[in-house]
Amino acid sequence: MRSLAFLSALVALPVLAAEPATSMSSTDMGAQLTKLMLGLLLVVGLIFLLAWLLRRVQQMNPRGTQVIKLISSQALGPRERLVLVQVGSEQVLIGLSGGRITPLHVMQEPVHLPDAEPANPEFAQRLMELLGKDHKDKP
Repeated sequence: MRSLAFLSALVALPVLAAEPATSMSSTDMGAQLTKLMLGLLLVVGLIFLLAWLLRRVQQMNPRGTQVIKLISSQALGPRERLVLVQVGSEQVLIGLSGGRITPLHVMQEPVHLPDAEPANPEFAQRLMELLGKDHKDKP
């Protein structure tokens, strides 16, 4: 008996929650669509304004004049990493792990990283050839 009353209440719930359908005129829909578009344009404009302001603030403090420079970084695990930073003329090896920063070693002689080799234009050409062959083989 209780389950029958519960089931009838469940069936009646959506019927009670449904509101009578109202016919919307095209002018009401047009007004709502206009409001929606104006709101969307306002949000997009605000995003562009904030991006512009962020660029302007970053240009005020040029990165070339910083005293602390990141030389190299190596991940040791998901939350652990070794970082080599240069402060003035000294280089310091730092360990980062789970919210802790630990200086590990101050280098007696600065570490000089080899300059990156310029990209080989032949590699790009060979890659394009391989991609072209790959597309030709597939139906």
